[in-house]
Amino acid sequence: MKVKDVASTDVIHVTVPGSREDALRIMKKEDVSVVPVIKNDTNKLVGILTRSDMITNPDEEQIAMLMTRDLITAKMDDELKTVAEKMVENNIRRIPVVNDDDELVGIVTSFDIVALAIADMGISEPVENYMIKTIPATWDETPLNVAFEVMKFFGLKSVIGLNSNNRMTGILTETDFIAESEIISERTEHSSSVGTEGDKWSWDSTSILYIEKNRLQFTDKLVKDVATREVATANSKTKVTDCAKKMKQENIEQIPVTDVDGEILGLVRASDLMYALIDEE
Repeated sequence: MKVKDVASTDVIHVTVPGSREDALRIMKKEDVSVVPVIKNDTNKLVGILTRSDMITNPDEEQIAMLMTRDLITAKMDDELKTVAEKMVENNIRRIPVVNDDDELVGIVTSFDIVALAIADMGISEPVENYMIKTIPATWDETPLNVAFEVMKFFGLKSVIGLNSNNRMTGILTETDFIAESEIISERTEHSSSVGTEGDKWSWDSTSILYIEKNRLQFTDKLVKDVATREVATANSKTKVTDCAKKMKQENIEQIPVTDVDGEILGLVRASDLMYALIDEE
């Protein structure tokens, strides 16, 4: 299969110059977490911006300073397997598609590959061969700000909520956290006194430095208040293609893997299933 067989050509994008507020407004309206960035008045691709970029750089306001400029791109006639390899090697989930003039013509995501390719490939290997076993989980009574730090520590895009009996009660994604947060500005004052050298009777002079810093502030809700409770799951022996079909049906990019008693064994993501495509002869 080729990139053109799965790529979206109606691409939500932002332009430079532009602000964080512009990007967030578009992301929320279109319900997307990643947007290509094009130069104003052209269709030339100059960067890519993710919600993670904005979370990790709360003090920066301009898209040009937030976006990633070191781009990995694809062409419509590239082999899908080659693009999957690029995603896996660079730990990314989306690749902009450009023409020979570096103009944005589409985008291909790991979900596109799973839903439009792997779901129809009849791959019978079990998902246990591709799932990750180290996953973020927290008590469902945990405040959102603490749960967010747990997710960040693992470097993943979701966290699983557990009750006091160690049973899964829901799952939160990065998008859920952003919906329950806002960027706030804080101003701190730092002062120091300096006396005149050699004159013990002199007045001390005071130097005051004001520092203004932005940070992410969450609502007072708990994990159980926000988490998605109807969680699609797979078991360790679920076939790769069947798992891909479930992702497509539920329009999700990650599925917890459980045993027959409901105990969590791991997590399989769309990006993990791409290994199955790469492994196919």
